[in-house]
Amino acid sequence: MIGPEAVSQIEYYARALRAPRISEAFRRLGDQARDAGWSHEEYLAAVLSKEVAEREASGANLRIKAARFPGHKSLEDFNFDHQPSADRNLIAHLGTSVFLTEAKNVVLLGPPGTGKTHLAVGIGIKAAKAGHRVLFDTATGWVSRLQDAHSRGKLPAELARLRRYSLLIVDEVGYIPFDQDAANLFFQLVSSRYEHASLVMTSNLPFARWGDVFGDLTIASAMIDRIVHHADVISLKGNSYRL
Repeated sequence: MIGPEAVSQIEYYARALRAPRISEAFRRLGDQARDAGWSHEEYLAAVLSKEVAEREASGANLRIKAARFPGHKSLEDFNFDHQPSADRNLIAHLGTSVFLTEAKNVVLLGPPGTGKTHLAVGIGIKAAKAGHRVLFDTATGWVSRLQDAHSRGKLPAELARLRRYSLLIVDEVGYIPFDQDAANLFFQLVSSRYEHASLVMTSNLPFARWGDVFGDLTIASAMIDRIVHHADVISLKGNSYRL
């Protein structure tokens, strides 16, 4: 058994290190270690792994909350039977978040109700759990944020700040058309992340219709060129799952 002096020292060190799970785990794991004949190194690794696992889970929860997702939609809950056009292997790969290390984009196209937002959120949650900073908003929400920064003379600083996020999710591109100023701001967001950081975008319109959304075929073409240069484009088909 561990003596009271050793217990007091361990609890003090746990507080000093701000590692409260050590205080919770060392007794239980100590009994298990004695019964199983663990070495000192194995016991230490088990105690530290408990602290690290809990700390990582706590950090993931904070990142998920900070991302401002519209709801908790996991890739595991996605109904592939209703959406057979979705490539299971590709989506599983996107769930590994490897594409973020390559600053690649993901574009989900399809009619309303076909699972675009669900997949975007699911990919974002996986990224947050993998340690990446993620931020979610609709296309109009992103434009409003940029308009506010521009009005305060802080647009370059805001774009630089957003580049520190590994992933931005832009939902509902095409639901509401943009005026010229809004289109220019959105183009700057896309350009600022080109080959630096990733975007996941959803749209109910094919790329050929994006000129209608942005009111300028030249801006739309330049934007699409930057988005798809390093991107996986997933086209979803069928009727609305909600209906």
